Amino acid sequence: MLLERGIVVPYETIRRWTKKFGPDYARRLRRKQPSRGDLWHLDEVAITIAGKKHWLWRAVDQDGYVLDEIVQNRRNTKAAKRWLTRLLTKQGVVPKRMITDKLRSYGAAQRQVMPNVEHRSHKGLNNRAENSHGPLRKRERMMQGFRSPGALQRFVSIFSALRNLFVPARSHRSAFEIHHHRLQALAAWKTVAEVS
Repeated sequence: MLLERGIVVPYETIRRWTKKFGPDYARRLRRKQPSRGDLWHLDEVAITIAGKKHWLWRAVDQDGYVLDEIVQNRRNTKAAKRWLTRLLTKQGVVPKRMITDKLRSYGAAQRQVMPNVEHRSHKGLNNRAENSHGPLRKRERMMQGFRSPGALQRFVSIFSALRNLFVPARSHRSAFEIHHHRLQALAAWKTVAEVS
């Protein structure tokens, strides 16, 4: 948008703006309202920061929207329980079904946190969550990695909120519907960013 107006801004300035204003914009963006019929696809991905392995836990709904993410340094039952508790608190609604990969920590945590929710643990059913890591991995390569777990947490919260806004839900849509979605997303962004 700045380039369209003939304003050239260095990358570092944009990074500082993102750090300062990004979390506020992410909070203001309208999120999809959770419902009891939602399916949660949960997955974790290893990210190395300064030579140490960290885990980014991610939840995606049946439409491909990222519900929440958390960076943790462990991949055990305690970490999975913390993740599910945070997810339930933020969503405020228990899902219809939870789909994960074969990590046993999910099952143990699910039995403690939400015992009445159906849990399916199957590698092939969880492709929606697995595929949601692709855009983050691409961005990670472009940024040449992350410097700290806190920086990664801040980045994914902003990145996912914007991606949820601009990328249409996974469905068979016509080109006109996708174009209409993008126009609505741009209008929502202008409202949040208070840009005229």
